Amino acid sequence: MDDNTDQRLSYPLDYPFIQRHQKKLRRELRAGLSQPVLRVAVLGGSTTQEVSGYIELFLLQAGVNVEIFESDYNRFYESALFDDGELKTFDPQIIYLHTSSVNITEWPAIASTQESIDAFIEQFVHRFQSVWSALTQKFNASIIQNNFELPGTRPLGNQDAIQAAGRSYITRQINQRFAEHAQNASGFILHDLNYLSARFGLDRWYDPAQWYSYKFAMSREAFIEVGYSVAAQIKAAVGLVKKVVICDLDNTMWGGVIGDDGLDGIQVGAGNARAEGFSDLQSYLKALRERGILLAVCSKNERQNAEDGFAHPDSVLKLDDFSAFQANWNHKPGNIEQIAKDLNLGLGAMVFLDDNPAERAIVAQSLPAVAVPDIGADSTRYIHFLDKSGLFEQASLNHDDFQRASMYAQNRQRIELENSCQSYDDYLKSLQMTAIIEPVNPMALPRAAQLINKTNQFNLTGLRFTEQEVAGFMDSPDYLTLYGRLTDRFGDNGIVSVIIGERQGSELHVRCWVMSCRVFKREMEAAMLSELLLLAKDNGIEDVIGHYVPKEKNGLVKDFYQGSGFQLLHGSDDNSSQWTYSIDSEVPERDIPITINPATE
Repeated sequence: MDDNTDQRLSYPLDYPFIQRHQKKLRRELRAGLSQPVLRVAVLGGSTTQEVSGYIELFLLQAGVNVEIFESDYNRFYESALFDDGELKTFDPQIIYLHTSSVNITEWPAIASTQESIDAFIEQFVHRFQSVWSALTQKFNASIIQNNFELPGTRPLGNQDAIQAAGRSYITRQINQRFAEHAQNASGFILHDLNYLSARFGLDRWYDPAQWYSYKFAMSREAFIEVGYSVAAQIKAAVGLVKKVVICDLDNTMWGGVIGDDGLDGIQVGAGNARAEGFSDLQSYLKALRERGILLAVCSKNERQNAEDGFAHPDSVLKLDDFSAFQANWNHKPGNIEQIAKDLNLGLGAMVFLDDNPAERAIVAQSLPAVAVPDIGADSTRYIHFLDKSGLFEQASLNHDDFQRASMYAQNRQRIELENSCQSYDDYLKSLQMTAIIEPVNPMALPRAAQLINKTNQFNLTGLRFTEQEVAGFMDSPDYLTLYGRLTDRFGDNGIVSVIIGERQGSELHVRCWVMSCRVFKREMEAAMLSELLLLAKDNGIEDVIGHYVPKEKNGLVKDFYQGSGFQLLHGSDDNSSQWTYSIDSEVPERDIPITINPATE
C-alpha cells in the first residue's frame, strides 16, 4: 500500500475510493500479515456485512491480523443468550454489538404516563443488560456497544426533545443509562453512535431505501465512518494507541514566524480570527495533555526563540507542558527520533503535527511508524482534522493517565538526582522507593490491562490480553497475577508492572510479564520476581517456568531470566526460550533498594 492509499484510508476518508477498492485493499493488506489473529465478533441488530468489511479494512491497515465473525441478521440477542455453537467455537476476543435506533421497534403511546414510560426504558435497558451479562459470562472478551442515534422522525416536532413520550427524549434517557453502565463495567466500551451520526448529519445517516431493501441501518457512506470509528476503539483495546503529539511551532502553534516577527508579532489569543484559532488549538492540546497524551516540540528554530513563544501572555500552553523539546536546524525526522529516545517510547506512539505539507511528507516517508495527519491549510480547522483522526482513542481512562505528564516531569528530576550522585547504587538508595505488589484486583484491573497492551520493550512474551481476559485470570484458580505500583521521593510512578502466570500442576508458567519503560533499571523487576516467588510458594508451586518469545522490540529482555537466576530449560531456533526456577524451602531474600508493601498505620 502506497502513501497515497494510506492517506485516503485516513481522515478525511475518501468514500468513493474506499467503496470501490475495499475488497482488493483487504486482500492486499492481509497478504502482508503473519502475526496471531485477533478474533472480532460482530453481533448485529441489522445487516452487518458492510460495517464488518470496513472494520476489517481499517484494522488490517493498522497491521492487525483480524478475523471477523458475523451473527445472522438481527440475532444479536439470541446469539448472546442462546447460541452455543459457532460463536462459542469462534471464541471472540472483541465483541461489537452493532445495534442502532432501528432496533427500537416500539415506542410508548404519546398519552403514556410517566410511570409507563419509565417502565419502558427500564425494560429496554434490561434487555441489553441481559445481553452484556450473558456475553461476559461466556467469553473473556471486551464488549463494544453502540448507543443510539436520534430517531430521524419526530411525531412531536420540537416538543419531542421535551415531552416524556418524545422519541428524542427517550433515546437520550436510554443513552444515559448505557453511559452509566460503561462507567462501572470492566471491559465494556461504549461506541458513541449518537455523536457520530450527529457529526455526519442525520439526513445523510439514514437511507430509507437501503433499510427497506437490504435492512441496512445506515447509508453506505455512514458505514465507512462507523467502521473507522469502531476500528479505532478496537485498536485502543489491543494497545495500538498514540502517546505523544509532536508539534511544529511557527504557523502551527501560533501565527507567524517568531524568529522574524518577534514575540509581539506572533498571532495567538484574542484579537482576530486567526489568533483565536491557534489559541483554541493550544487549548485542545492542553486537554490532551491533561488526559495523559504527552506533548513535544519539533521545530526548525533557534531554541531561545522557540521557548520565548510560550512566554507570550496569551499562550495557553507553557514551556512546562512539554515533555520533550527539539528546536534547532536539523532535519525533523532525526529530531523526532531523538524525542522518541528522550521519552523512551517507540515511533509508533508518535503523532506529528505540522502546517507545512512538505515537512509532513518528509516525516511520513522517513518515519512510516509516525502518524502524520493531514491537517489541511486552514489553521482554524487544524483541530477539526486532529480530533476526527481517531488517533487518541483509549479503551478506558484511569488515574495513571491523568498523572502521566507529571510523571515524565518527575523523571527529569530523577535524572538530575542521578547526575549528582557518586554511584548508581547511591542514586537508587536516595530515591527512597516503596512498592505495592499484590494480586491484580478490580481497582488495578484497567491500568493492568492497559499496561499489558501498550508495553513493547519489557514484554517477555509479547502476548496481549483484553481487560475482560485479565479479569478472567484474576478470578480463576488456574492463574496467579501480580501488579506493582512504584513510588519514590519525587512522586507516584503508578502501576508499572504486571505478571500473569498459569498453573500447570506444580509448575507456574509465566505467560505475561510487562514493565513500564519509565522505571527501567530501578530494580522493580527484582522486586516483582521476589514477590512472584513468595506467591508461588504460598500456592504450592515448586517450579516457576519463564518464557521468552522474541518480538520486534523486546530484545532488551532476552537475557532477563538468565540474569535473574533461572536455568535454561529449552531454547528454539527462533531464539525463543524457556527457563526454570526451582523454589526451595525458603525463597532467598534479595538486596533490593525498594521497600515492598510497607506496613500502614
